[in-house]
Amino acid sequence: MRKILVVGAGQSGLQLALSLLAEGYDVTVMSARTPDEIRRGWVMSTQAMFGNALGTERRYGLDLWQDRAPQIEGLHVSLSAPPGERALRIPCPLDEPAQSVDQRVKMAAWLELFEQRGGTVLYQTVTTADLDGLTRLGRYDLTVVAAGKGDLVGVFDRDPQRSVYDAPQRGLAVAYVQGMAPDPLWPVPHVSFNAVPGLGELFVIPGLIHSGPCEILFWEAVPGGPLDLWAERRDPAEHLKLTLDLARRYTPWIYERCADVELTDGRATLSGRYTPTVRRPVAELPSGGVVLGMADVVVANDPITGQGSNTAAKCAHSYLGSILERGDRPFDREWMGQTFERFWSGAGQAVTGWTNAMLQPLPPHVQQLLGAAAGNPTVARRFANGFSDPNDFADWFLTPEAADRYLATVAAG
Repeated sequence: MRKILVVGAGQSGLQLALSLLAEGYDVTVMSARTPDEIRRGWVMSTQAMFGNALGTERRYGLDLWQDRAPQIEGLHVSLSAPPGERALRIPCPLDEPAQSVDQRVKMAAWLELFEQRGGTVLYQTVTTADLDGLTRLGRYDLTVVAAGKGDLVGVFDRDPQRSVYDAPQRGLAVAYVQGMAPDPLWPVPHVSFNAVPGLGELFVIPGLIHSGPCEILFWEAVPGGPLDLWAERRDPAEHLKLTLDLARRYTPWIYERCADVELTDGRATLSGRYTPTVRRPVAELPSGGVVLGMADVVVANDPITGQGSNTAAKCAHSYLGSILERGDRPFDREWMGQTFERFWSGAGQAVTGWTNAMLQPLPPHVQQLLGAAAGNPTVARRFANGFSDPNDFADWFLTPEAADRYLATVAAG
């Protein structure tokens, strides 16, 4: 039986570990925190998982919240121009509902499920020296690093050809709240995407925490602008107050729904920033051993397109296929590189290109497409479903030529 070590207990690492376990592999996960510590901790992310990514979980019985989590039926795109006035509103329905589960709930449950199904968990923080020792001892046929935060990311070199940015493109601020009123213009659960051109974006995401449904208020602020007030971590109550003050000023249609909101718990806020980066997937350790990076270890995009958990799930599914196809042959450096390229060409490249484009001011052809979507449900639906399959955007959204061809087709039929 082949032995595989997964370092990191997030979406990608645990999904890969659980699916490999189901396929008969001997799998060990290293987690810096126990399930109880995760449940009691600070929120770790925003997330909205769309149909294609959710499908990779469901194949192995990992969707444990289908009956509890709000079923997200679409995206509601609004453009604020000038700030404080809604210039454009586009309901964009999804073909298949999306879902958002607080990672404190999800990862704690998956860790327990992994142990219940016979997997081994080692609860400890892993340093580069620890990782080097593990590979040197040769206990595992393959070591996969899925810890996208912390020192281990540093062992993977930045890929300058695939990394467009060398600085953060947004300041990020998250608050999980309860008591928010439904959107009177579209009262079904949906992701509200509110753009304030030149300044940033406010997202509202229906989610699930341990006590029930919630909403995630998520500001993305252009660095140096008037929304960029999140350089230092604030007290949770102060964080929520600032979140709402900015909504009152720049997106009053969202603020009007927040009269009764309160934080879901005492650790329901998160702020920070990072540079979107693509890293080389294979790292060589001091002793000469090699390890394979996955998901946001090697492809870390800005969350403006809501693709972090989706990309992590797709990466886990892609790596799973490569491991199963390898059989008894060695997991060598060449195979590791090919495994990443398979994921990159299938999912990583498309989402990275699309996300990087969305961080820039919207070009005229995208403005034209969004204008068309406001009056044409077919265009609006295609935009929404691109969040499930970003590969589709290359065919109609990313270039002026593709947009012209698509709009001509829509006009003709």
